[in-house]
Amino acid sequence: MNATVLISGGTGLVGTRLTQLLQEKGYTVTHLSRSVSGDEKVKTYQWNIEKKEIDPEALIGVDYIIHLAGAGIADKRWTDRRKELILKSRTESTKLLQDSIAKLGNHTIKAFVSASAVGYYGIDTGGAWMNEDSPSGDGFAAEVTRHWEAAVDEINQLNLRVVKIRIGIVLSEKGGALVKIMQPIKLGVGAPLGRGGQYMSWVHLDDLCRLFMFTLEQNGMQGVYNGVAPNPATNHELTKKTADVLNKPLFLPNVPAFVLKLLLGEMAQVVTGGNRVSSKKTEEAGFEFKHTELRPALGDLLR
Repeated sequence: MNATVLISGGTGLVGTRLTQLLQEKGYTVTHLSRSVSGDEKVKTYQWNIEKKEIDPEALIGVDYIIHLAGAGIADKRWTDRRKELILKSRTESTKLLQDSIAKLGNHTIKAFVSASAVGYYGIDTGGAWMNEDSPSGDGFAAEVTRHWEAAVDEINQLNLRVVKIRIGIVLSEKGGALVKIMQPIKLGVGAPLGRGGQYMSWVHLDDLCRLFMFTLEQNGMQGVYNGVAPNPATNHELTKKTADVLNKPLFLPNVPAFVLKLLLGEMAQVVTGGNRVSSKKTEEAGFEFKHTELRPALGDLLR
């Protein structure tokens, strides 16, 4: 495979692993970043989203773009300034890529694959199955995702194949939600959050990266797909099974929602709410998840 893949946000949790797997498969991988990295295996081009600047060489000879850039939604408290950054880091980076591709005129880009999020479906949709045709819900995360996807849809004007992957809770031992769940469990103070029955649509990091790679190679894939494993778990199940794999007890009561609201502010809705998201359309496109059950997936990551 001699194709070149340009990844924005390539040094994050997903981008780092995706880069590795693409290179193992023979792809040439380049990154778009605010700063040039010291990684000799990956050529990095600079961009500045605020100034609407991008290295003109970045898009030359590129076959595919995977757009992962965006400020972490659960990294910091949601102040008005943070909310603005979360939104603009997604929409304005997408617009910058669209404008830069349009300026090229003749280009080699075959497809534009963007991250999105299951937050699209709303704060808490209970036990109802959400699929790609379900309406967008309420709350800040849903609002951001709507604007984000609308920005990505504008790229259809460039006659490119455009794919959006609505990502669930990415499980990795190197970062993200699982590390935050593990920390209190290891200290003996782990507990389910809120009522515990809220669904957490999870995906093993490697399966998510394989899905991004799969979309590059499947010319029939277009539009939106859920990037979640087939069997979502409740917050209680995720906490309990993580504790089991770590061989740690769970004896504390659930952390009440009001305490989480005090600690995290509005951002608490990320953990007190949840969505039961279907992977059916993704599987019908021909993608096979290697990690379909939570306990073995956790075992694979934490063994």
